[in-house]
Amino acid sequence: MIGRLKGVVDAVGETFAVVDVNGVGYEVQASARTLRTLKAGEAISLAIETHVREDAIRLYGFTSEVERAWFRTLQTIQGVGAKVALAVLGTLAPQDLAHAVALQNWAAVEQSPGVGKKLAQRIVAELKDKAPALSIAGLNVPANALGQGRAVPAPNDTAAEAISALTNLGYQPGLASQVVAAAMAELGETADTPKLIRRGLKELAR
Repeated sequence: MIGRLKGVVDAVGETFAVVDVNGVGYEVQASARTLRTLKAGEAISLAIETHVREDAIRLYGFTSEVERAWFRTLQTIQGVGAKVALAVLGTLAPQDLAHAVALQNWAAVEQSPGVGKKLAQRIVAELKDKAPALSIAGLNVPANALGQGRAVPAPNDTAAEAISALTNLGYQPGLASQVVAAAMAELGETADTPKLIRRGLKELAR
């Protein structure tokens, strides 16, 4: 199974890119958001999800492990296949999808091509329960979003936990530190991690 491709972008299509790896061109399906970041001739490293079917082998590419984790998680929901998962990720960046789930904002998910109201409602409702994830502040974050091989902060290190969670949702460490510091100043040093994360997400959503 292919887990990562490092090479040069040979071409970019409407729904895919061709990545040249040592003279071999791999066709990689990707979200519209990811494809917009790719330019022919540029070096690229993509996290890859490989789907093997009887009639084809398809590669799906992502610019981050977090995005790939959400791609996998979305497909655990009934009615969501690879195409719909890519559509959602093409509309919402991982941190925006996290916000939608945290706030149960199905209308944001409904903006994705091919996603109707009922499916959008199902997505935000079921992501909390069906994802193989850590439950933080009422928000399920895919396990891969927390980073592999990273030590989990001690339970009493609430600020570090909150900063780590926000950083691994895709926010810059400096920005995550700022909003957590502001949350602690507002809520007090005794505030627990979930409260800090909720307050931080609200600040980041402004």
